[in-house]
Amino acid sequence: MSIDPSLKIVIVDESPLRAAILIDGLREAGFTQVTHIESTDNLLARIYSIDPDVILIDLANPSRDVLEQMFQVSRVVKRPVGMFVDQSDSASIQASVDAGVSAYIVDGLKKERMKYILDLCISRFNSFSRLQDELERTKTALEDRKVIERAKGILMKAKDLSEDEAYTLMRNTAMKEKKKIVEIAQSIITASEIFK
Repeated sequence: MSIDPSLKIVIVDESPLRAAILIDGLREAGFTQVTHIESTDNLLARIYSIDPDVILIDLANPSRDVLEQMFQVSRVVKRPVGMFVDQSDSASIQASVDAGVSAYIVDGLKKERMKYILDLCISRFNSFSRLQDELERTKTALEDRKVIERAKGILMKAKDLSEDEAYTLMRNTAMKEKKKIVEIAQSIITASEIFK
């Protein structure tokens, strides 16, 4: 996969020396739109104002509070996030994965690795986003199915119809009214609750 060199990349790093390693690695890999944020004050607002494509966070020895703030950024800003740390424990790794960090790199701050890390970060983010979308579609389909089944039951009881007849009635009504069948089903449920 080829990464677009015009990506806007934000580096969050309080250490100018460590940030320089990341910036040099990215520039050598052909990335020119790199912004360095030195302070974590008002971080979310600053990231929103830049609207980056990728966020790289470098935390030499993060405290729990700093890690939680970075995880908050990862949860809120729906972008690939790569996090560099010098040492870690399984709880921090698990927390970062739960927060949506795309790449968690322990002791890997080397400028020649930047392009590969960026590639990994974006690929993992895209894969995770696809899975999230698929999960949401599946949940919606399941909820829609429940609504349709409930409406069929109401029609079957109220109009003495078979299951197929109730479904056909809803489908035909949906086509005639240019609506989704789940909208018709929801209307049937709402109407039946009014007449209880």
